[in-house]
Amino acid sequence: MRSVKIIAGLVIVFVSLFVIVREQTVGVSADAFINTRLTTVRAPIAGTLELVQRPLGARVNESDNLGTIVDPLVDNVRLADLQQQRMASKAELDRLTQEAADLTRSIEELETRADNYRRERIEQLKAQIEGAEASSKAAEARLRYAQLSLNRSSRLSDQGVRTGEALEQSQSLAEVAELDLANAQETVRIARINLAAAERGIFLGDGYNDAPYSEQRISELAVSRDRLQSSAAAQDTVLQALDARIRAEQVRVNRLNSASLTANVSGLIWDYLAISGETVQRGQDVIRLVDCQSTIVTLSVTERVYNRITLGSSAQFRMNGSDRLLPGVITRVAGAGASTVYQNLAIAPSEQHLERFDVTLDVPALRQDASLRCLIGRTGRVFFEERPLDWLRRFWA
Repeated sequence: MRSVKIIAGLVIVFVSLFVIVREQTVGVSADAFINTRLTTVRAPIAGTLELVQRPLGARVNESDNLGTIVDPLVDNVRLADLQQQRMASKAELDRLTQEAADLTRSIEELETRADNYRRERIEQLKAQIEGAEASSKAAEARLRYAQLSLNRSSRLSDQGVRTGEALEQSQSLAEVAELDLANAQETVRIARINLAAAERGIFLGDGYNDAPYSEQRISELAVSRDRLQSSAAAQDTVLQALDARIRAEQVRVNRLNSASLTANVSGLIWDYLAISGETVQRGQDVIRLVDCQSTIVTLSVTERVYNRITLGSSAQFRMNGSDRLLPGVITRVAGAGASTVYQNLAIAPSEQHLERFDVTLDVPALRQDASLRCLIGRTGRVFFEERPLDWLRRFWA
């Protein structure tokens, strides 16, 4: 029995020594706190700032309106120049269009006159043909009569009844009648040629070309109208180009006249760098936000622990006042004096922190769990190994 007690005592002493030594030698951080990246909202234009009233630390979502900037003195000289050019181009286009329309009306009037002339000329030629045909028939009748008279005079002359003078007179009348018939037939032929040409739109005669003055004038005016219409089409193209440039310039002026400030991340308002009513310049820092989607845990460890950890190794973070252990992964080991890595982080380290070795831990639960989001500045400790009394600490918490 005595030996059992001795053995039990030795076991208790050994276990106690193991726990004490393990608790002291397990890898643990000296201090740790929740941190996150900062982002700055800058003025896109110069002007007067008007902010949406929110207290520091207020939560904002991505694309939330943070304020507006208005510039009443925006430079719109270029827009005015383009609008003036457009007015001049529009006036020129209207002038060309009106002149082309006037020529079209003149052409229509001349076409009416030409149609009337063609119709009347054809009627005239038809009347000439009818008259020439009548003259031809009359000349043919006179020729037949002259020939009969000549034949009779010739018989009488042979019989000694008529004199030679009478015979010569009959011959002269026959020759004149024959010439009259030839002239009448030629007149009919020429009149028919003129009629056929007139029906094809070609007018033959003295004192003008193959077309009357109206048709010649129509051709001249049509050429002038086509030239004006080509110029109007070119001017319309210029006007469309000016419209496109005016729209682009109007967008630019509107963009410079007023602009909205929107949150580029979902997070917290960390600091106001300008106030409402203040005149800001383009690119000036206005609001600083913290990005809750980039939450990390920054911590410092001793040199002994630092030399035992590696990138990608696992660890656990427990906030002070909580028994919940949050798993994480080591993403950066910056070493001693790592002040530069905090230049774009919300929480700056203390001097004691910088004297130790800096480590960064990625804890997904701080971004995924709604109850743990954006707990910037909360402190705790990071454990790189399981401790023997962790089970007991859970009861104390």
